[in-house]
Formats: sequence, C-alpha cells, structure tokens
Amino acid sequence: MTIHYSIIIPAYNEEDYLARTLENVVLAMKEQTQQGELIVVDNNSTDRTAEIARQAGAKLVFESENQIAKARNAGARQASGSHLVFLDADSIISPVLLTAALANLDSKRVCAGGARVEFETRVDVFPQRVLDFWNWYSVKRQTAAGCFVYCLKKAFDKVGGFPESVYASEEIWLCMALRKWARNNAMEFRIITKYPILTSDRKLLWYSNTNLVLQSLPILICPPLLRVQYFCKHWYRRPEKNKRN
Repeated sequence: MTIHYSIIIPAYNEEDYLARTLENVVLAMKEQTQQGELIVVDNNSTDRTAEIARQAGAKLVFESENQIAKARNAGARQASGSHLVFLDADSIISPVLLTAALANLDSKRVCAGGARVEFETRVDVFPQRVLDFWNWYSVKRQTAAGCFVYCLKKAFDKVGGFPESVYASEEIWLCMALRKWARNNAMEFRIITKYPILTSDRKLLWYSNTNLVLQSLPILICPPLLRVQYFCKHWYRRPEKNKRN
C-alpha cells in the first residue's frame, strides 16, 4: 500500500509525554482516508523513549547526535510519504488539523505551513501574551512554530531540510527557505488558524519566566550563538522531575 504522508516526531528523553502524543497521533491518522506512517526519531535518549515508540507501532529511527535539526532530518530521510508532518513529542494533534494540513498539500496550491499554537492548560498572563504575539507574527510572516510544520517532501528535499548549523530556531530558517521555494513555484505557505496545535507548558513548569527570559537574551542579542549548543541548553536540558529553576 502506498504511503501518502509521514508524521515525524523527534524525541530526546520524552518518556513522560511521548505515549500520550503518539496515542493522539494514531487516533488522528485513523480519521484520514489516505495511508500514513508514524516515525519517531530517538535522539540518543537514555530513558524509555524508544520502547514507548515501539509499543505504539511507530517506525523507530536513531540519531546519535543530540541536535533537533539532525533528528528531524534523520526522520525525513526515512520517510516514504510525499507529504511530511513534523510534530513535537509534547504536542497534541487533532484529526481535523491533520486533515486540514494534508488537504492543503493535496490542493497543489500549498507547499508548506504550520498552525496556530495553544497551550494545553491555562497559563499566566506573561507567557500567554508571548504566545499571542507569536501567533500574530506566525500569520503575519507566514512562519510555523517548530511544534507543527507540514510540507511537501519534494520541497523539503529541494531546500535541504532543516539547517544543521543551528541548535535552535531551525524551523524559522526552514520556513524562510520553503517560502522562497513556494514563490518560485507559484505556490503558497499557509498557517492554519482554524484548528490549533496544542503544546505542553512544561518549560513554564521547569523554569521561571525570569529564567526563560535570561536564557533567551544572549541568542536574541547575538543570533550566531544559535550555532553553539551551550547557549541553547533550555531546548535540550531536562531538569529533575518536579523541580523548577
């Protein structure tokens, strides 16, 4: 049977969130008329991430270097579908969002896109305002959040995938390349606003607002620091459970 789309989930020590994410992905896939595949990229995890992926029936790919872009690209190289959907391990996709993304790609008018982002739970005013700003910016500049990116595989391959020169913000650079590809091929990049992608607020539990701002300042002031993993550690670090810094 021909695989029409591939859902790719990079995962580094995600045993606390991955099972629920995969459960919702499987439910969303069952609602589709086309055949899809589920790929989990174990990004050198030391917990039960790989075991959980196997139990869910996912195709398991291993990437030894702990870098988000490399993990995403490793999954894409193993994908059989003509449509790619990248999803974070702590995010929940609904059947209607997956249907909308696949329909956009099937239309031959859209080559890539993302979705409006919502937290699963109610959060404080400051992080909610930051998310509101991101959603405005996402639509205004047609830029997808990393927790949900969809695209044609041929477009993804043509632009070279996620840039492996950075340890964070790889989705921003990919979106820039895909928008250019879309213009050159009389297509468009489209953010889905009707159906949101739900993501966890775990970083708000792990770190205080002040801590997150202080961690982000260096790379905001000096973007080349995105090439150094040390300065992107809050994307990679897993603090002790139930401990907030």
